[in-house]
Amino acid sequence: MRDQLGQIIRFGLVGAVNTGTFFGIYLLLHPWMPYFLAYTLAFLLAMVGSFFMNTYFTYRTRPTWKKFLLFPLTNVTNYVIQSAGLYALVTWAGLDTRIAPLVAAVVAIPFTFLLSRRILVPGRGGAAAAEDRTEAAESRV
Repeated sequence: MRDQLGQIIRFGLVGAVNTGTFFGIYLLLHPWMPYFLAYTLAFLLAMVGSFFMNTYFTYRTRPTWKKFLLFPLTNVTNYVIQSAGLYALVTWAGLDTRIAPLVAAVVAIPFTFLLSRRILVPGRGGAAAAEDRTEAAESRV
């Protein structure tokens, strides 16, 4: 339980750094292109940073190419929730396009934590557990 609480706290810290990175990139791109394209590019760039921060710091596991390639799957849910929220906040609620991505990001946090943990943490099922069992078997050979 204590380890899980530590993961949640570290995930929050990584999320804050990642959100700041994403938002900074978004604000840099926003004047030069449509807001949704700027949002998408910033999201993709920040996702790479998120992978490394979450593997090394949040879950304290070794990054692998397999995890790196699977990690975007965790962000598909995040992207869908944030994109729908962004669209709704801008189109229907009239929220400023510079602020709406932050509001939409907050809603997606719990979903992203659970999915990233499933992929990145050994013994949690899914791809990470299968990979860790394979690596353990190979190390015994």
